[in-house]
Amino acid sequence: MATPTDGSERATTASGADPVGDAARRRNVPPVAPTAIEKPQPEDKKKALAPVNKEQSFLDCIASWEWIVAPVVFTFLAFFTRFWQIGLSPIVTWDEAHFGKFGSHYLKREFYFDVHPPAGKLLVGLSGLLAGYNGSFEFKSGETYPEELNYTFMRQFNAFWGAVCVPLAYFTAKALHFKLPAVWLVTLMVLCENSYTTISRFILLDSMLLFGTVATTLCWAKFHNLRKKSFTPEWALWLFLTGLSIGFVCSVKLVGLFVTALVGLYTIEDLWNKFGDTKMPVKVLAAHVAARVGCLIVLPFAVYLLSFAIHFWVLTNSGPGDAQMPSLFQANLRGTEVGRDSPLELAIGSRVTIKNMGYGGGLLHSHVQTYPEGSNQQQVTCYHHKDANNDWFFYPNRREQAYDENSDEIRYIGDGSTVRLIHAQTGRNLHSHEIPAPMTKSDKEVSCYGNLTVGDEKDHWKIEVVKDTNSRDRSKIRTLTTAFRLKHEVLGCYLRAGTVNLPQWGFKQIETTCTKTNNPRDTYTHWNVESHTNPKLPPAEPGQYKSQFIQDFIHLNVAMMTSNNALVPDPDKQDDLASQWWQWPILHVGLRMCSWDDKTVKYFLLGNPLVYWGSTAALGVFGLLVVWYTLRWQRGYKELGQDGIDQIHYAGVYPAIGWFLHYLPFIVMGRVTYVHHYYPALYFAILCFGFLADWFLRAKSKLIQGIAYGILYAMVIGLYIFFMPISWGMVGPNQQYKYMKWFDNWRISD
Repeated sequence: MATPTDGSERATTASGADPVGDAARRRNVPPVAPTAIEKPQPEDKKKALAPVNKEQSFLDCIASWEWIVAPVVFTFLAFFTRFWQIGLSPIVTWDEAHFGKFGSHYLKREFYFDVHPPAGKLLVGLSGLLAGYNGSFEFKSGETYPEELNYTFMRQFNAFWGAVCVPLAYFTAKALHFKLPAVWLVTLMVLCENSYTTISRFILLDSMLLFGTVATTLCWAKFHNLRKKSFTPEWALWLFLTGLSIGFVCSVKLVGLFVTALVGLYTIEDLWNKFGDTKMPVKVLAAHVAARVGCLIVLPFAVYLLSFAIHFWVLTNSGPGDAQMPSLFQANLRGTEVGRDSPLELAIGSRVTIKNMGYGGGLLHSHVQTYPEGSNQQQVTCYHHKDANNDWFFYPNRREQAYDENSDEIRYIGDGSTVRLIHAQTGRNLHSHEIPAPMTKSDKEVSCYGNLTVGDEKDHWKIEVVKDTNSRDRSKIRTLTTAFRLKHEVLGCYLRAGTVNLPQWGFKQIETTCTKTNNPRDTYTHWNVESHTNPKLPPAEPGQYKSQFIQDFIHLNVAMMTSNNALVPDPDKQDDLASQWWQWPILHVGLRMCSWDDKTVKYFLLGNPLVYWGSTAALGVFGLLVVWYTLRWQRGYKELGQDGIDQIHYAGVYPAIGWFLHYLPFIVMGRVTYVHHYYPALYFAILCFGFLADWFLRAKSKLIQGIAYGILYAMVIGLYIFFMPISWGMVGPNQQYKYMKWFDNWRISD
């Protein structure tokens, strides 16, 4: 007969907890003495709400209600500091010129293109809608907002996300089992971080990105604390909220992938430990895997997918971003010129624009500028914007009868046809030869050469039809629906526009080459006719053709990443706002967000020195702490119990990994960078600082704790107030604020 103990053991195993198995995998060391790190006990809220004993002091009474009073006070202060005089500056400030404009596009339902996912910009558009804005303002940098635009409300909407980060940081520190003074310290550092305050007060995406990062960290910590209560409703709730937060933050900016990676590393470790638990039934292990796949992969991707579905649903009118999308997508936008009154089938003499079908592909383009090296002939590129230099004529090859525009003869173009492509603006032939391409040396250079009468067989291109979305008949090329390749008749190579951008001499446009690789599945060698005119042919209605959502979704995401990678520093231009990765942790530079004349309300993006320098130092000290305990553990010292090891592991190591994941990519990437790119990483550095303060002070006397924390609180708050003008706005001559210019690189005053 099974004893009660046997039943409880089975229940524990089924839940996923393994008190015996975990211990079996740990280092066999002598019994340890009690340590300074005690396992945190859950707060008894019923006790906290019990009537106050008459003998209880006032401070004890306050302490018993801390779990309610503290977050309320911190939240109030967060909203006050983020909202106070938020509408003081009536001009378009810094990147409000971008994100405010994107909000306008949503309100006008005009399709646009940006390197970031749409969720944050959809919320900006929502703030404009709630503010009664009609989308008519252009958001030009430095312009004064019109009276009818309630920009103050739109800024408050964005400030909300930044303010909510403060109470979330409070609950995260508690979930990481910091003692109360350290919880307050972390919360104060987030509350009193000047750069967080400043960045939250404008129509930008950064406050939403911070919110998503902080919320994901909180949900992960809460979920981790319930690891021994697997499959309970509370466990499932926090796992679901973790996935939801991941989906949100990734839908605001792809920087959210870094906190996703942090949760992913934790999940791999957690499942690996469960896999090593031989007492866990296979069905239970499979359920753990399925729960994490569903909530941490499927759910975030569904949220990300939904943001694009809403994006496409709202933006139904033609706009400035059309050229980034496939031709079929554009043809279904209201007001588009793509496919409008275009003949359905192509013939000799047709004037067309030719779209590359690779993800992020542009329009075949040429201009009068020549290659600085190689053939020195006219450049051929791919370009994402509407331009007369995108127009080409289909002409017969030099062996066939010349085209006569006055003749009624119609010669249709189909699979296997050999043609010439004549650039409409310059009259030159699309051409290739045995000269390496300027960037991709394994490919051949493509240029424009000669004219209608001057040229050779290297101007000939053979059409190979890949597919037609609306017909199986390959005898005719159709506008929008036919995908084809252009094979050079002499060299045997294929016209290709990949993802390589030309240098400044090529205006950063996409390199177009002729590749010897014959890969019919390479979509960067696929082309389709986007716009088409031919007076000899009747117009057709292309609106009947619908593009597929998944294809449009993939195409737009590849275009986003391609364009983001193209945001590299321009050696020919000086960007006074850009900064280097090494400057951020040491607060080496700030950023002027607007004009610096005396009449402008000025804002300077700079952090709280103690928060920055303290958190950066904390990362180094924490690394030494880990090395110290690792060496002593290897030597058999026993000052750490399992609770202490777990506290270092989950409350220290994981925040340090979070900082590393958010910081390292900006070291290795080639794109232009700015100080605000460090803000998500800074949050994890703050958690490391809080961990160290908690670790070194929690076993000290109340007197020492009171003095140490009191000094830290006073310095954080004092420096925040000292630098407050840079966040709330500097009015008048900048020279009166030179007292804040501690270093020459802090360009607060001239």
